Amino acid sequence: MTTQVLVINSGSSSIKYQLVDVTTGAPLAAGLVERIGAEKGRIKHTGLDGDTVTEIAVPDHEIGMTLVLDQFAQHGPRIDAANLAAIGHRVVQGGSLFSGPALVDDDVLAKIKSLVPLAPLHNPANLSGIVAAQHAFPTVPHVAVFDTAFHQTLPPEAYTYAIERKIAEAYAVRRYGFHGTSHLYVSRAVAELLGKDVAEINQIVLHLGNGASATAVRGGRSVETSMGLTPLEGLVMGTRSGDLDPAVLVHLSRAAGYTLDQLDSILNRRSGMLGMSGHTDMRDVMGAADEGDEHAKLALEVYYHRIRGYVGSYYAQLGHLDVIAFTAGVGENDARTRAGSLRGLAELGIEIDPDRNAGPKSEPTIISTDSSRVTVVVMPTNEELEIARQSATLVGAA
Repeated sequence: MTTQVLVINSGSSSIKYQLVDVTTGAPLAAGLVERIGAEKGRIKHTGLDGDTVTEIAVPDHEIGMTLVLDQFAQHGPRIDAANLAAIGHRVVQGGSLFSGPALVDDDVLAKIKSLVPLAPLHNPANLSGIVAAQHAFPTVPHVAVFDTAFHQTLPPEAYTYAIERKIAEAYAVRRYGFHGTSHLYVSRAVAELLGKDVAEINQIVLHLGNGASATAVRGGRSVETSMGLTPLEGLVMGTRSGDLDPAVLVHLSRAAGYTLDQLDSILNRRSGMLGMSGHTDMRDVMGAADEGDEHAKLALEVYYHRIRGYVGSYYAQLGHLDVIAFTAGVGENDARTRAGSLRGLAELGIEIDPDRNAGPKSEPTIISTDSSRVTVVVMPTNEELEIARQSATLVGAA
């Protein structure tokens, strides 16, 4: 039986894809279709011919999937239905309906569509990608893997917001959490690195990229996470504010006359590191700070302060802590962020070794001191592999 899975992450104007060999964990090919619906699209494919870039109009996701197949045919490796165990799809919002991967059928598609009000920017795009891939591969099993599924183990006291119960129930207002596929992969990989059963250890996983989230993992189960009803809550991010007094929105509406759409744009697209420093990339923020920019310096301290607060809170919720894991673009590559995020926590048994921490990490690396009671690890995430594994397992190919 084949163990190849094509993983698809469909956005509103993009299709990111990767062909994965689940047995070895190796990516066999990968690519990105960009600017779908624009006058000129772009396809980058990494296959047997190396990296190739094609500029071509991509009117919609259906044509986008056709072009993806063309890339495999022209630049390898060749792909057809007989070679695929499954096609795994990233879906952002599974609500309370999905606690694990789901084999796509009409009922699952209807449920994903019903959750669009909770993820209006993401779920419609995810649906478009699924439908387009079904047309391209009608005989291959399609599996939906949800960002929120890992967090369905949150206890009620962690996912319940203190608002009027009838309103919360009527509009499905609760904490869902996101980045769950990454948090699941990293927490398992950390246990494997340490030679322990994931059920035996408590971890805090810090997924730090342009989007950022923290999760407390007790015995392999998510019990606290920083993102909430939407990915806006929690840590400071590239363009998102993270935690904010909700009365700020009321104040800005009354005092400045901002509309709901304007407020949404401010908090999701114009806040975070961009709003505080004028930069979204941490390297640019740090460069500005090193040149004496006070706004950039403050932005970094706010960023670190928020992470330390979540580490302390989750430490308390877990009762005892064995591991802190850094992952994603910033977490894996920026030693300064790792050090700043855990600065001053030696009394909690958290100590980073500066030499071990130095530089970007492309491999799993322990960066804590030998005397640190809490092991600190950099663990590169691999959401595509996790989606492929879950998809293959569900269809019985792994």
